[in-house]
This record gives sequence, C-alpha cells and structure tokens, in this order.
Amino acid sequence: MFFRQLYDEKLAAASYLIGCQKSGDAIVFDPQRDIDRYEKLAAANGLRIIAAAETHIHADFISGAREFAHKGVKIFVSDEGGADWKSEWLARTLDGDSYAHQLLKDGDIFRIGGIEFAVIHTPGHTPEHICYTVTDLGGGASKPMGVLTGDFIFVGDLGRPDLLESATGFAGKALPSAQKLFQSVKKFLSWSDYLQVWPAHGAGSACGKALGAVPQSTVGYEKLFNPAILAATDEAAFTAYILDGQPEPPLYFAQMKRDNKIGPRVLNGVPHPRKLSIEAMHTVVQKRGLVIDTRAWAAFKTSHIPASLYLPLTNSFNTDAGSFVRDTDVIHLVVEPSFVDEAVRNLIRIGLDRFCGWFDANAINAFAAYESTHEGGLTPTPEVSVDDARTLLDQGSVFALDVRRAGEFQTGHIPGAVNIAHTRLLDHLAELPKDRMILVNCHSGGRSARACSLLQRHGFDVCNLAGGMTAWKQSSEPVAH
Repeated sequence: MFFRQLYDEKLAAASYLIGCQKSGDAIVFDPQRDIDRYEKLAAANGLRIIAAAETHIHADFISGAREFAHKGVKIFVSDEGGADWKSEWLARTLDGDSYAHQLLKDGDIFRIGGIEFAVIHTPGHTPEHICYTVTDLGGGASKPMGVLTGDFIFVGDLGRPDLLESATGFAGKALPSAQKLFQSVKKFLSWSDYLQVWPAHGAGSACGKALGAVPQSTVGYEKLFNPAILAATDEAAFTAYILDGQPEPPLYFAQMKRDNKIGPRVLNGVPHPRKLSIEAMHTVVQKRGLVIDTRAWAAFKTSHIPASLYLPLTNSFNTDAGSFVRDTDVIHLVVEPSFVDEAVRNLIRIGLDRFCGWFDANAINAFAAYESTHEGGLTPTPEVSVDDARTLLDQGSVFALDVRRAGEFQTGHIPGAVNIAHTRLLDHLAELPKDRMILVNCHSGGRSARACSLLQRHGFDVCNLAGGMTAWKQSSEPVAH
C-alpha cells in the first residue's frame, strides 16, 4: 500500500493519497482545488487516481473533488446528516448530467484495488461527517491500520461543533452539534488503541482551538492525552468545554461551506494570470481595482498603490485574503515573479479565482515614477510608537481598535479599546468612525498592519501601533481587563 500525507502549511490542512501498488489504482481523501499536485505524486509512484473522497463538506478551503470529477474520477461522499447536508453539485455536470459518484452511509465498505475503506458516521463537527478505516487487504492485513478522521479527531483536539452557528449563521446549532459530537466521542472510545489517527488538520487550523503540530497519532494516545476527549466525562461537562474559547472563524468560512455544497467553479487547472504593465496598473488605480500587495511591511507602509491590501505570503495569507477579499472581486497581485504560482494557488484554494493579472513587485519604484507624471502617486500607512500612541489617546484624538481574537483581548488591552478580530473586520466597518483616526493594534503589529490596509481601502484614517500590545506592556502602559 502506498500512503502519503500532503500538508498545506498555510491552511494547516492535510490530504491523503492512498494507492494499491498491485493494481496501480489510487484515491485522494479531502483534496484541495489544485489537483495537479496529487496527480504528479501519483504518476511519480506508478499510480493513477481513480477516486476521490471527502470526510465532510469543508468550511476552510475549496474541495478539489469537483475538479477530479470533471476529469472522470469517481467521487465518494457522505449520505448522512439529512437533506440539508448533501453535495448538490454531484448531480450537475457542466453538460447537465451527473458525475460518477457513490453516496456513503455508516457501515458502508468500498475498495480501491486491494485496499478496503469502511465508513463510520461521526457527526458533531458537521452533521454529515464521516471517517474511513483503511485496511490493506492486498498486503495481507485482516484489520485496519488506521482511520482517516477528517475534522473529527485531531492530534490533541476535536473538530469544533460551533461553526454551523458561528460561521454560517445557523442559529441555535452549536449546542446540539456539541451534543452529537459527545456521542461520536463515545463511539471513538470503543475503537482499538492500536489504530493510527490521520486527521485533516494540524496546528494553526481554525477548525479547532488547540490542535497539535504532530501530523498523526494513535487512538490509544488520544484516549490518554487529548484534553477534549478527557473532558467527555458527561455531556454537560463536555459541551461546556468544547464550546468555550473557540476562536472567531474567518469570514470566508461561510462562503466555503456554500461553494463546496453547491459546487465551486471548475477551473480545469491552476490559472496563469497575465503580467501587467505599468500602464495597465495605472488603469487599475484609476478604477480603484482590488490590489493585493505581498511585499514586506517595511516596504508597504512606506509607499504602496492606493487602496492596496497588505497581504504578505506568510502562513496567514489564505486566512487574511479570505477575510479581506470577496469572491466577486477581480484580483490584481503585486508579487515577485517567483511567487506568482504560490499566491495563485493559495487564493484559489479559498475560492478567490477571479484574476486580472500580476505586477512585478520589483517595479514599484518605476510605477511610482510613472504615476508622478500622470497626476498620481503612491501612499503610506502611518505607524506610531507607544509613546506617540499614548499622546494621541490622551488627547482623545484617536479611536482604539484591537483586532486580536476575543480571548486575547480579554487577557489585557488598551483601556477604552474596541475589539473586532481582523478576520471579521470586513463585516463590521459600519461600526467604526470616519471622523477621527483609528489606532489599530494586535499582539505584535502584524495583524493590525494588515487590518490598517483594509481600513485605508475603505476610506478610514488609520495608524498602526508598532509592536502592538507586546510593546505597550513592555513600556508599562496601563492595561484594562
């Protein structure tokens, strides 16, 4: 049996390519949208992908299942959870037919070559969620080696049950979902300790609150040391624990759940946006097009194309872009040539696939010179020290905005500050003043810098607190709780 985990560091998401080396057939579990990665890996190991499967309808990235289906690959998805939790797109190809697929119920079994997959319904994170045991019959095994646990069991955590309410707006769903998750945990406790646990996410994912950085585990280890499982002493204690302290979900989660249910656009491969000339970028500025600037903060804050979003290609790029950019926006990238493909892949994975083109980040100075002769120019983003921020606050001339998560805010913040997580900010702009400057802060200045660019794009007067709350506390400034 061939087994390989493919891990996306930025989304903290894992896909799995599993193949039968005797038959040459392979299947991908929880694939992302740029499916060429799986195809290349399979081909390099003498395998052909004949199937793709999902553990649930994802909220944090666009599934690659439809891209696979469009190429004739058979799709396996859950048939649990009721009528509202079906992958509707399976019945609608671009030609009006149905894609090759199989709907799965608890206890169903299917094979890819000599490998057997058995389905376990594990609701809680979502109503339709299923796991898959993996048994290498072709290799002589009579019992499963492990379980693809999706967003049910993580290393050190469980998939959060509140997203249907907190991310997609289904009021009153968090507690019932937590209760279903409790029952799924009870089912998990009956699993054999030797089984390996292959989760769909790791540390950094917003699908839980305390995921570990180890890529896989065992059932026995998680029974002994997973805090969320240990909290399952009774239903009330468990639901209180699992619902407490969950981070604010990024805005794009609702969009992902919608698109993965009804079907994302078929891309037929990774897009290759055209390179934009200085003249083309001038037109973008004139039309106030959406520009994503991936340069470093030192360069961006000094001068950037007006109304640009500061979104560096760090591990938070996908989450930030999904929170700041609408899926209807046409994107213009300011990026170094060697990072164009990375940026495009990151964006299509979260449903942002409408590209006009990209502009070479190394040509910003040339663009500035061109603009200066065409009644235009670049603009800065102000940044202030703690001392300057204290003066502004004492004068009452600024509105203090803290863009950390609510849990961070509660541990200590600038007196009088208002808290809106940067991943939710786009939906709360109407709550902010335009008649005075907004002083934006976070933990160390990174999230607030990105938030400043969003606010500037929408017409707010802003300044970033250099060093954030870390610098504020180091200067012994007052902290409210």
